[in-house]
Amino acid sequence: MPYPVFDLHCDTADRLAWQSLPHDLLHTLGSTAYGPGDENHLEDIRDIGHNRGHISLEGIGDTPWVQCFACYIPDALTPQQSVAFFRHVSANLEEQAQRHTSAFALASRATDIPSDPQPGHVLGVRTIENARLFAADPDLVGSLADAGVLMASLSWNAPGPLANGHDDEASGLTDLGREVLQRMEEAHMVLDVSHLNDRCFDDVLRLSTRPFVASHSNSRAVCGHPRNLTDAQFCEIRDRGGVVGLNFADIFLNENGSPSFDDISRHIEHWLDLDGEDIVALGSDFDGCDTPPCIAAARDMPSFQEQLTGRFGEQLTRKLCFDNARAFFSRWAR
Repeated sequence: MPYPVFDLHCDTADRLAWQSLPHDLLHTLGSTAYGPGDENHLEDIRDIGHNRGHISLEGIGDTPWVQCFACYIPDALTPQQSVAFFRHVSANLEEQAQRHTSAFALASRATDIPSDPQPGHVLGVRTIENARLFAADPDLVGSLADAGVLMASLSWNAPGPLANGHDDEASGLTDLGREVLQRMEEAHMVLDVSHLNDRCFDDVLRLSTRPFVASHSNSRAVCGHPRNLTDAQFCEIRDRGGVVGLNFADIFLNENGSPSFDDISRHIEHWLDLDGEDIVALGSDFDGCDTPPCIAAARDMPSFQEQLTGRFGEQLTRKLCFDNARAFFSRWAR
């Protein structure tokens, strides 16, 4: 039986909901399909049970699985449009759960996440990537925390109303971003620092009082992409009691293309050298990136875990795949 999985990030919720978005949002986004090729397979990306993406219930199979389903909000949307976008994606995810009640459910609180999930069942954890909707109404932080959103990030790649990604390395958190950070901490909504530029990360270090997460970020010492974490950033997350999700995106694994299992292992090994045994988790970025052949989709998880076990042993593989993320949410999420 495979080890249980707790994956801190995917974009599957967007992919399933995209083609049914309201026309005004599709017009702003400039695309009727989420990703290249989806426009030719619209009927095959509507259902979490079976679809052509990285994550489906069929692909997960019997692997016990807890999945953070991010609502990724594109930078092109205004804060007000982002509210409508979030509501659409969230409603679609709830419809998916109602459609597959025996195999898929959504957590309302961190206490819903079991210590030993059962085979053949997926538990979804609601998160937000690029929470620019909070700029439309900061009170949404509390109401969405009450509704079961357990984690959110403040930016994607571009400058935003709350914070800035690596398209702008010069600017830190905005005044509104600092307010939202405080509100998130008060609501026990976990802060995700993936996509923040280095200056925003430093602002978080200065202002935060609770542990936080990098849900899908690799090691910059191993692969020099700015989206990856520096050693100092990783150690700050470690020392503050957070976790870091290993990202399967090929561009964040090596700088030469065609990454292998050895490339993934180098990131893990580097973090282990930084005393990260209890910090490293999974943050696949499934349905949001191109992945290496060894973990091309959720269906490859059992064979991927066999490789992890062969390289790192059973105890560390279980920690990486499930225990570290679950322990963090049980301690710190709402």
